[in-house]
Amino acid sequence: MSAHILVVDDEFQIRKMLRIALKSVGYEVCEAESVSTGLAAAVRQQPDLVILDLGLPDGDGLALLAEIRSFSSVPVIVLSVRSADLDKIKALDIGAQDYVTKPFSVEELLARVRAQLRDRFPDKTASVLDDGHLKIDLARRLVTCNGKLVELTPKEYAVLAKLAQHRQCVITQKQLLEHIWGPSHAQNTHYLRIVVSHIRHKIGDDPTTPRYLITEAGIGYRLML
Repeated sequence: MSAHILVVDDEFQIRKMLRIALKSVGYEVCEAESVSTGLAAAVRQQPDLVILDLGLPDGDGLALLAEIRSFSSVPVIVLSVRSADLDKIKALDIGAQDYVTKPFSVEELLARVRAQLRDRFPDKTASVLDDGHLKIDLARRLVTCNGKLVELTPKEYAVLAKLAQHRQCVITQKQLLEHIWGPSHAQNTHYLRIVVSHIRHKIGDDPTTPRYLITEAGIGYRLML
């Protein structure tokens, strides 16, 4: 069965473009153009993923996101012209899994959709991520580069493993800090910067042009593997 995706956007041309792109790769698509119709579709259709605009005619898309989160854990990708870090952080804190700024690349959006659907329907056997250079074995808790074991501290491994479990998806600083250090350390972003710097050094990831650990400035990190 193909994944069912709900697109909530008040711009007909955007919905049409997304419908064509998503259907071309086998997804089923339903559409809504407002908070009220989007909520009704989310309840009625029970989609596997939601693509959500924030500027809707009858309210803010963040309100719809909060409503959806009150009854569902469905992955939500925000698609918005709002590019300020504060808007992105607010959406991610409310419960969005990813945030894409308009104008956008359709191919990039499709890649992010695939990443979210992998996370929602994980392959239980896919505990090893390996691109021929970096290998992360989540089941055995081992990391290697070019076949050589990478010695990571418990905190370094925990950060890398959390990102690997949600690869290609942005994980906020707050989420990482609360998950690994605990809720009382949610504001200690310098802990995270130090650990990420050490991980990059150990896996040979150039901090100026990183290949694996990508910084989403002011928001968090994503692992491209």
